[in-house]
Amino acid sequence: MTHPSPGLALRDRFLDHLRVERGASAHTLRAYHRTLTDLHAHLAGLGRGWAEARRIDLRSYLFAAGHQRAPATLARHVAAIRTFYRWLLREGVVERSIAEDLQRPKVGQHLPRVLSVPQAEELVEHEALSPRDRAVIELLYGAGLRVGELEALDRDDCDLHEGMVRVRRGKGGKERRVPMGPHAVEAVRAWLATRDDDQPALFLNARGGRLGQRSIRRVLDEAGRRAGLSGVHPHALRHSYATHLLDAGADLRGIQELLGHSSLSTTQRYTHVSVEALLDTWRHAHPHARSEE
Repeated sequence: MTHPSPGLALRDRFLDHLRVERGASAHTLRAYHRTLTDLHAHLAGLGRGWAEARRIDLRSYLFAAGHQRAPATLARHVAAIRTFYRWLLREGVVERSIAEDLQRPKVGQHLPRVLSVPQAEELVEHEALSPRDRAVIELLYGAGLRVGELEALDRDDCDLHEGMVRVRRGKGGKERRVPMGPHAVEAVRAWLATRDDDQPALFLNARGGRLGQRSIRRVLDEAGRRAGLSGVHPHALRHSYATHLLDAGADLRGIQELLGHSSLSTTQRYTHVSVEALLDTWRHAHPHARSEE
């Protein structure tokens, strides 16, 4: 049985810390694993370990890793390295963090894709949807769930009498309860009525296992194409959920609780979406918004 090198063993301990103590998502763990594995190989090629590395070594890695990549990709590398070296400092592996002054590139703020209310209704009410796929889409839109939260749902997490869903594996390991709405309740009931198994998972794939995130995204993509909508993905429904609540007068802090955001600033992104929608309406409707032909 082979054992990882001391450097990779430290990487694995750090990833366990992120998973257990900080509730990091599987996506974050995969990204950090990839960054630190590549950085370890880069340092090994220079004859150095984590403690012997110099700031210029980290920068040379970032230069190579970020070549012809999007700023967001480089920013993720920087975040992984800075967080790792803070942990090494806390664990006493290094005496100071050489990664602290690494600068993240500026990443442009893109407004999220938001469906209009009629578009959302067309998506979830399309006649070609199977009972399972309709329930998937209704829960994503009706409860504003992240795709990973939907994947982790068990039958027992849905209280169809109260119309509530318990999110046990939210971002950061947080648990919350959110209303799912009568349409989602009806769709989940219809889906469960087709099943005769004793699997705990709420959504199953064709082989009887838990429906994974890739399959959920495929469901949304196919449903979007049938409804004549491009670029429909799970997070688009989450953005739409939040924006439609905000446009209907919901309190921003209430939306923050429903979405499971730890920071109100994250939720405030949706105000920009609504402002853009208002500006678009003004540009097309107000007489002084139109230039003279």
